[in-house]
Formats: sequence, C-alpha cells, structure tokens
Amino acid sequence: MRNLLAYLNARRAMLIFFALTVLIIRLLGYLAAQDTVYVKYETVLVSFAFVCVVLIDGGRYRRKLRQLQQIGLRTELLPRELPDPNDALSREYDELIRAFCKENEQLRAKYNLESAEQEEYYTLWVHQIKTPISAMRLLLDNRNDENARLLKQELFKVEQYADLALKFVKLGDIAGDLVVELCDLNEITRAAVKKYSLLFVYNKLSVEIEPLEKEVVSDSMWLGFILQQLLSNCVKYTHVGGVRIYMERGALVVSDTGIGIRKEDLPRIFEKGYTGYNGRMDNRASGIGLYLSKRAADALRIQISVESELGKGTKVSLRFPIRDEFMEM
Repeated sequence: MRNLLAYLNARRAMLIFFALTVLIIRLLGYLAAQDTVYVKYETVLVSFAFVCVVLIDGGRYRRKLRQLQQIGLRTELLPRELPDPNDALSREYDELIRAFCKENEQLRAKYNLESAEQEEYYTLWVHQIKTPISAMRLLLDNRNDENARLLKQELFKVEQYADLALKFVKLGDIAGDLVVELCDLNEITRAAVKKYSLLFVYNKLSVEIEPLEKEVVSDSMWLGFILQQLLSNCVKYTHVGGVRIYMERGALVVSDTGIGIRKEDLPRIFEKGYTGYNGRMDNRASGIGLYLSKRAADALRIQISVESELGKGTKVSLRFPIRDEFMEM
C-alpha cells in the first residue's frame, strides 16, 4: 500500500493530465451537443489507454524500487547493481551516484593504507620499546631491594601500556585479526593471572581460580587481552583481599574485594575515556582499558556485564557465545 501511494504521488502530474483529458472530452461533447453514448465511448477508450500506460509504467517503477531497496540493504552492490536509467534526469542521478561511489572507494583505499601504515608503525614501536624494557629488567633482576621491586612494577606497567596502544590500533580492523576456535579457558585465565603475578604479590592480594569450563568458542589472544584488562583494574582498585575467578551459570566471573564502582558510574564505564569517580581519585586512570575490552568482547560475541557495590567490590561476568552464533557472522 505504501509503495502504491508513493507511485501515485510520483505520477501525480500524469493523473492530473488524465483527469483534465476526461474533463475536456466531456466538455467538448457537451458544447458540440454530441450524443452522450459517443462521449462515453471516448472516455472509456482514453481510460483504457491510461490504465495500460499505468500498468506498464507501474511495473517498471516496482522493479526499480525493489532493486533500490535491495541496494539499500547491501550498499556494497553500488554502483554495479543500479537500475538502468530511462530518462535524462535518471541518467544525471546515476552519474552522480557513480561519482560518489568512486570518491568513496578512493577515500576507503586511502584510509586502509593509512591504517595499515599506522598499525605497522605501532607494531614496530612496541617491539622496539620492549628491547630497553627487557634490558632494564635484566639489570634489576640482580637486585632485590625495595626500589628494584618498585621499578620492576613500573616497567611492567610501561610494557602493558605499550601493548594497549597496539591493541587500540588493531581494534580498528579486529575482524581481520580474529582467529575464532575452541579455546582452553583454564589455560588462558591462568596465563593472564601469571602475567599480573608481580603486582598481585607486591600488593599482597590473593588470587583464587576455581575449576573453569574447559573450552569456549573465542579468540585466545583477544580473550586473554580482555581478562588482562579486568585483572589490571582489580589490582589497581583492590587494596585488601583479592580476586576470585569462577564459573556461574555458564558465565566466567572475575570478582574482587576492591573499592567498588558508584551506581551512577556503572552505565558509562565502557565509554571511551570515561573514568568516573574512581578515575578522578586516581590520576593514573585513562578510561581506555574497559572501552577496549568491551569492543573486543562485542567482536567476539561475548556478553559482558558488571555488578558492583561501593566499598565491597566488583563482579564482572563474561558469557560466551555458542559455535552457531559465529557461523551467522
């Protein structure tokens, strides 16, 4: 019905012309004192011709509209699937769309090239910065005083920030970086905890890992990254107690006994650059870690949710997709 109304609106000039034609035929028949039978015949003939034109034109309009609607759902079909223009105005629109598509392809190619160069630069930078970090860590390994332990922690943080910068760039095209497969959840979780063991030990925080579901459908590298960001927040905002990792109703849960998150901050914790009350109290917070974790989780079809109570701790749940959900991607 909507398409019919749209067609009638597009052809209103033709409808007005038909109505005027019928009116003129009747008026001329009246002025010429012509027999009404002939006037009716003339009206019927004109109406029949008009209906034939409408049916033919309406069929073309409908086919063209369907093509455009399909293109609207799949813009990658532009411009090769554009309907053939049937008049001068349509040809002008067709040429304009093709010009826009060509410019868009050029801009996309330029963006892809710049993104690739940026990722290459950050990758090179991260690998280069790790060389002096490793050298300083070797020098500190020969010392066991308090200052050496503090410096080891700071070196670890520098290395993590460098990796975070690289992940930030890679997230621009994360689909091309994903390797989705069955992953050992125990192995990935324990590797993430081991990576942060230095900070856990220094801050005297406990870590409890309960038996976890053996395998999940995910990308091991990006899942590890998500867990590392969650553990980083646990260490940063937990001063007494520790972290507990366990399964609950099919979801992986990372909970801590930290300072918690304010109720008004919870809806915005995954926003880029948002630090909330805790972040304002801690000038080291950047508001990037959870933002990147949420983007990676979305790409992996992982449902991530957060519960928190101020002064009691925070609980983050990761619910993994089934294999069929990735087949639909």
